[in-house]
Order: sequence, then structure tokens, then C-alpha cells
Amino acid sequence: MKKSWVLYLILGIALAGLADSTYLTVEHFSNTLPPCHTGYFVDCGKVLLSKYSVIFGIPVALIGVFQYLSEAVLTLLFIVTKKTEFKKLLIIFSFIGLGGSIYFMFIQFVIIKSICLYCTLSALISFVLFYLIWWKFEFERKQVCVFTTKIVYKYFVKPLLFTIDPEIVHEQMVSFGSNLGKYRLVRNVFDYIYYYENKMLSQKIGGIMFDNPVGLSAGFDYDAKLTQILPSISFGFMSVGTITNMPYNGNPAPMLGRLPKSKSLMVNKGFKSQGAEVISKKLKNLDFEIPVGVSIGRTNSSKLKTQKESVADIISAFKIFEKSGVKNAYYELNISCPNLIHAGNIEFYSPNKLDELLSAVDKLNIKKSVFVKMPIDKTDNETLAMLKVIAKHSPAGVIFGNLQKDKNHTSLDKKEVAKFNVGNFSGKPTWERSNELVSLTYINYKKRFVIIGCGGIFSAEDAYEKIKRGASLVMLITGMIFEGPQIIADINIKLTDFLERDGFKNLSDAVGAKYS
Repeated sequence: MKKSWVLYLILGIALAGLADSTYLTVEHFSNTLPPCHTGYFVDCGKVLLSKYSVIFGIPVALIGVFQYLSEAVLTLLFIVTKKTEFKKLLIIFSFIGLGGSIYFMFIQFVIIKSICLYCTLSALISFVLFYLIWWKFEFERKQVCVFTTKIVYKYFVKPLLFTIDPEIVHEQMVSFGSNLGKYRLVRNVFDYIYYYENKMLSQKIGGIMFDNPVGLSAGFDYDAKLTQILPSISFGFMSVGTITNMPYNGNPAPMLGRLPKSKSLMVNKGFKSQGAEVISKKLKNLDFEIPVGVSIGRTNSSKLKTQKESVADIISAFKIFEKSGVKNAYYELNISCPNLIHAGNIEFYSPNKLDELLSAVDKLNIKKSVFVKMPIDKTDNETLAMLKVIAKHSPAGVIFGNLQKDKNHTSLDKKEVAKFNVGNFSGKPTWERSNELVSLTYINYKKRFVIIGCGGIFSAEDAYEKIKRGASLVMLITGMIFEGPQIIADINIKLTDFLERDGFKNLSDAVGAKYS
């Protein structure tokens, strides 16, 4: 559909707008009025002689001349040179033209209460140009929108949000996203601005189709409120939770903290959850546009005093979701949360205890893929011992990994860390070790496990590094908080550039490329 004739149509319409605005400009400076039928709600003289026809001494018609001339020249330059820069400038100018036209039509209808036919024609031309340009240059449109959002978030939104308690911001943003997701029109607008699709990024993994490899980690949407809106900002999948069998209100405050210099968050929620019964009822009647995973972990409760009781607690949560009819695509078994204040000596890291848990999961005969969320503070030998156990059981893959527990890690600013007596750290402090463990797993178990890379992703380059080390999918939270929600689309757009640059036909070909 998108043929070259559209470019010439855009050029012709821009020239028509130029002719209309030039004519009005000449009439303005010659102190004459163009011929215009005067009737109900139509009075060119009333509009053109009003104080609103001039801005800072410049006739609005002359501004229109500049606007349409710019669009015509940019279109012609692109036709001749094929340079992307001209397309992006056209997108920006058409948006400015649309905004100006909406403003001036508002002035005519609401304030002057009369319209000028020539001005209305100009507004109609701006609307048509906007539609054609934003339709024709879809890819560049998304690039411009992503870049614009990045600038607005970096210099205006983030500085404001970072002055407010992070827990309050988190709760309000999740609630806001939940409300947005209720309306199809809103989702369509976000789709139009941010959703990016490219066949190079799609993969079928464990029977699940992923349109792109970028997912939301468990820990952000623990009450499962964002399943309807996240696809529209270009997420390819997401995990809700972590959800526990019994409800837990979260650890004593603070549950969140910011470390801007370290590009990290202090996390101390401790599996805050409404409980499996509540969440499963919330989700059971929903359809999902992307694969949604349910992350399940041990309830953070002093009632669970033994290993056996903890295993039974986890299995109970699985059973609730299996019986609920929720259309989740996969499960995530989170054995690695470091913030369980009621854990005691209960853990699932030692091979025999991990084997006990996974044997119980096996008995459920779950048809959906299960991915084990792994710690990053274990040695290579300890990790390999855990992987050896997991390989004997049903899980399809592993996620590396969870939070950084080492408060003396070189990536952490000591003054920032000193502000917090509790919690562990996300973001860049997890980057190096999670990458090492992705590589370790791929080298030793690439034919056995699907690997999901999680930790320290703040850019497309970061995501691509994990993919080349062996991750088929990647997940993030902290990068989105620090960089803005547009980072998801930005990663997907740039990943296609990287794949083309490196000669890969699709993303699957790049998985583990560092070791091929």
C-alpha cells in the first residue's frame, strides 16, 4: 500500500496549503479581504480582521506559508535523497501543523464564533498531511515518538517523580496504568505511538509465541493490574507477581529506595502479595495479547516453620492457578527472593532441598512451561549444582537472575547504600554477575534450558549483550524506571538494527552468538 505515489500526493497537498496561505498573506499585507460568502457561522472578514489573525506582529497566514513551504521542501528532499532525517523532520512539522490547526479552529469556533473558509481549508490540509505523513512513515514515526518521550521523561517527568517517595510513585503509576488499560481507545493510541512489530524479533519458545524478546520482570506488577496496557508500549511478555499462596502485606518500610548514582533500586518488598486466590480470580476472565506468566514463591510467613510446609505452600499456589482457568502462558518459580524475613533456615539452593521442591512440582503434571528464577550470589559451582538438579525435572528454563545482595559491590555507591539498613539491589549492580551466569548456563546447558536474561538492562545494547551470551528472552524493571516507558519500544527497534548489522536473519540466530 505504501507506494511512492503517496509522497507525490503529500507534496501536492503541501503545495496546495502553500498556495492558500500565500494568498491570505498577500491579502493581509494589501489590506484587502478575499471573496468569501457570508452566512450562518461563516464570516472571513470577522476572522481575518480579528486580533487572533496576528501573533507577535506576524500574520498567522505567513506562519502557514513557512509551515507548508517547509513540508513541501522536506518532502521533495526526501524524494530526491531518500535520507531518513527528512522523514523525521516531516513527522515533526506535520505534528506542529496539526497542533496549530486545532488551536486556530478552536479560536474560530469558540471565541470568534465564526469561521473563515480559507482558514478552514488550511486546517483540513494540515489534518490530511498529518494523517498521510504519519501513516506513510510508520517506522520513523515511532522513532520520533520514542525519542520525544525519552527527552520529556528525562528532563521533566523523572526529576519530578524522583522527588516523591518511590513506593507512592510505584503504587500510583501501577494504578494509573491499570485504569488506562481498561479502555480500548487508549490502548490503540499507545499502540499507534509505541507498539513495534518486526518478524525478525518473533520466536516460538516452548510452544509459546513471543512477538519480541523484551518482558517485564516479576516484582513490578505483583497485584496483576497491568496485563491489558503493557502490550501497547511494546512489551513482548510479562510476569505478574511474585504471587504467594497466602497474602502478605510486605516487609516493614522502607520497601523501595532509589540509588541514582548506582543506577539501582533498593528492594525490600519480601513477596508482597494479595494471595493466589485473589489474583487468580482477578485474572481468570481476562484475555491476554502477550504471553503472561504467573510468578509463584513461598509465602513470607512465620507460620511456615519447616521445609516441608514451605514446599506444600508453593504447591498450593500452583494448584490454585491450575484449577482457576487463568490463561497464563507460563509459570515462574521464584526460589531466590533475598528479602524473606520469615524464611529462617528454609531455602531451595542446596541440591537436595531443590530436588524436593521440583519433585513436588513434577507431580502436578503442569502442561505450561515453568521457568526457575535463580539467585546471582552463588558461585559457579553452586549454580551448576542447582542447574544439574533442575535439568532432571520438568522446568523448561531458568531466569538469571534476582537481586544483588553484596552491599560492597563495586558498582554501588557507598554513600547511597549507607542510607538503607534493609533490602537488596536491582539494576546495574546485577549486570555483571547475571551476564556471567547466562553465559555459564548457555555453555553447559544450551540444549536443555531456555535462558531468560534479567538484570541491569538500560538499553538495547544491554539486551543484545545478554542475547549474544545465550538468553533467548530478556526482562527488566529498573531500566524502565530510570529511562522511561519508551525504552521497551526503543530496545525492540534497535535490536532489529543490530540483527541486520550483524547479518542475522532473526533473533534466534543471535542467541549465544558470542560462543558460536
